[in-house]
Amino acid sequence: MSNTLYPKFKEYLLDVLMTSTVKAQLVDLANYTYSASHQFLSDIPVGARVGAAVTLSGKSVTNGIFDAADPTWSGLSGAPSIEAVAYYIDTGVEGTSRLIYILDTGTGLPIAAGATGGTLTHDNGANKIFAL
Repeated sequence: MSNTLYPKFKEYLLDVLMTSTVKAQLVDLANYTYSASHQFLSDIPVGARVGAAVTLSGKSVTNGIFDAADPTWSGLSGAPSIEAVAYYIDTGVEGTSRLIYILDTGTGLPIAAGATGGTLTHDNGANKIFAL
């Protein structure tokens, strides 16, 4: 046997995502550099955020694996190239909306400059959006 977290404890840790409004925000990495110290949406400059954030639907947590329906964005008039998506818990206040995860690889990324919309297809493998 190896050292490991129990899957049901992982589920317990992620339960907050099931009762929270989780959003996905497109991010232009030309204007944002990831830092492990970033904690809230306000840490991502407004100039790096592209379009309106999308509220995730169809959320699920199973054995420490988080998943949701694939998000779609529209109305990205003249947008720059979009290389990442930041997931966060929306409190209605940027300074308290906690960052969860940033994704810069996946089907649908990058979204080409000038695109008016796009869909990110979450991984349908074992890790879905992410796994603890």
